[in-house]
Amino acid sequence: MSRPVRPALALPPWLAHTLRAQRGPVPWSAVVRGALAAGPLLLVAVLAGRASLGVVAAIAAMLAGINDRAGSRRVSVHRLGVPALAGAAGLLVGTMAGDRLGAAALTLLLTGLGLIAGGISAVGPVASASGTQLLVASAIGAGMPLPESGWLRALAYLGGAAWLLGLRLALPTPGSLVGDFRFDGERAAVADVYDAVADLLDAAGTRHATARRVALTAALDHAQDALTGPRLRRYASSSGERRLHAQYAAALPLAEAATALAWAGGAVPARASEGPRRLAAAVRGNTHTGPLPAPSRSAPALRALDDALLHAAEAFDRGRGDRDLHTRRRTAADLARSVFGAGGREYGLRVALCFGASAAIAQALHHTRWYGQHEHWYWLPATAVFLVKPDLGPLASRVLCRAAGTVLGALLFAGFAAVLPRPEGLIALVALSGALIPVATRHFAAQTAVVTVLVLALVMVGGEPQASVSRIGETLLACAIVLVVGHLPMPGQRGGGVRSRLATADRAAHAYLAHVLRESEATSASREADVPHMPYEPTPPPIAPRADPRTDPRAVRWTLRREAYRALAEARTAIALAAAELPALARHTEGADEVVATLEQLVDTTTACAVHLDDSGRLTPWHTAQLTQLLEELAAERDRAGLHGPRGRATPDVRLAG
Repeated sequence: MSRPVRPALALPPWLAHTLRAQRGPVPWSAVVRGALAAGPLLLVAVLAGRASLGVVAAIAAMLAGINDRAGSRRVSVHRLGVPALAGAAGLLVGTMAGDRLGAAALTLLLTGLGLIAGGISAVGPVASASGTQLLVASAIGAGMPLPESGWLRALAYLGGAAWLLGLRLALPTPGSLVGDFRFDGERAAVADVYDAVADLLDAAGTRHATARRVALTAALDHAQDALTGPRLRRYASSSGERRLHAQYAAALPLAEAATALAWAGGAVPARASEGPRRLAAAVRGNTHTGPLPAPSRSAPALRALDDALLHAAEAFDRGRGDRDLHTRRRTAADLARSVFGAGGREYGLRVALCFGASAAIAQALHHTRWYGQHEHWYWLPATAVFLVKPDLGPLASRVLCRAAGTVLGALLFAGFAAVLPRPEGLIALVALSGALIPVATRHFAAQTAVVTVLVLALVMVGGEPQASVSRIGETLLACAIVLVVGHLPMPGQRGGGVRSRLATADRAAHAYLAHVLRESEATSASREADVPHMPYEPTPPPIAPRADPRTDPRAVRWTLRREAYRALAEARTAIALAAAELPALARHTEGADEVVATLEQLVDTTTACAVHLDDSGRLTPWHTAQLTQLLEELAAERDRAGLHGPRGRATPDVRLAG
């Protein structure tokens, strides 16, 4: 008789996240940019006799390198430029405050900056990076005595970030070698959308369908971001850019039809995915599509897929770009809701407490000569800023990775400092570390180790003695501060970031569903037969897309669908991070994953209803029964999870037109 097989030992989520690393090919273009950024800047400054300014410029290039991720050139302007401006402002404020204020007043000022930067970070990734650089640079300005004025330091900081941004815009990348040099990330992003559509069609009727639909959402989000970065003119001005816009817009009905087919749960003929794959190859190679295979037209979603392929073929040939890229329109009220909502308030308070407490302790240690001959006390508050950022992973994972990475980096630097000539050997070490940053960003511990080596080399070139041991001690102290503050009770409910993202996704999903059902009302002969009555009160949709009469009248629906899926993806990411926290923190968001899963089913069902509505002009009782059931499940799951608003209600109520 065989023994029962014991289940494999499962690691707790917080430890599993700590050991997990991203995978993928080496981003050689980013590696080259990293090698040409901080090291050469420092070398020029040393040769010019202004080593301290070179240190500031190299720090700015290093922080910009951390944000230098895959994407289009246009997006990189926003992703690298906005945080650099915030960092320069923080450096200026920190320098002036450090020169003029006493320890108590300086601590209060830095605490206030932490409150502001933390709230702003809830807006999105670029805002979060801006808040990080604002705080890190303010700590450096206040805690790194340099002979230059604050304005000169800020200009050097902007110059360092601008140098890396200039490398990003000027140097070729693999994607830019095909067709127009300007469109490297844009072309790859649009092609990935068509590949994701094909993958979803292949997975229809299998257990992989949900994961492929999530991948399609991510591809559409990435393409939207790549095409909607900052521009000198409001709309696409070149034929190549208009062509890319047309190719992206042509993918939206294909994505809608593929989602409806996956939702139906049946297998799709194999040739259905050939058309999107040929379109992907045409975008990636900047070539014509050639003949496209027509799928079967035996079902509404298949007919929609066929029509979308024909529309795509026409768009590829004519290349008339759609002005509306179906992006979210975030108003001042939306931004204020993010900053002052539950997520922004909770994050702002924690950042303020961590940053203020670490700055106060660092100054106390500095004035009591704990640092010995070291005059720089910025390391402790700067470390706390990175540790308190939730977008870098769960709290326990961040603390463990930061501690391990700092110890490893400090020990490595101590060995290098003992054998390398100065300053040329240290400058070479800075260049090598800059080249490793794009690879090291795949794991927070590796990134910390590389950054530790780079910063220690920079400050030694700037005249500070070797400080590996003290940096290890300050890092461990910062870890303790963040762990304590991270578990302190805060006003209101815990898990504010998750609740805020979930509320946004709920509003977007209901706005999308309400719009589709209004379309049903407008085209259906029997209103009562087609639309379910839901006992909810109406609230305005979170965005108000503007329809262009020259475009497809379904553009408003596509905008709402994109907003719903993007909001769901952001909520899913926040929930996954919260679930990997220590049990004391993770329990505050239990049940949120069930709510977002039901919301995803609701949006998928709404998409299937929209496709059926385009085909037949009305919804069947089966469709409306599915919607009714999902809405009832959603209300019950929100009650079980305790996801209620300030007045005891769940996310804002919506009555679907009926």
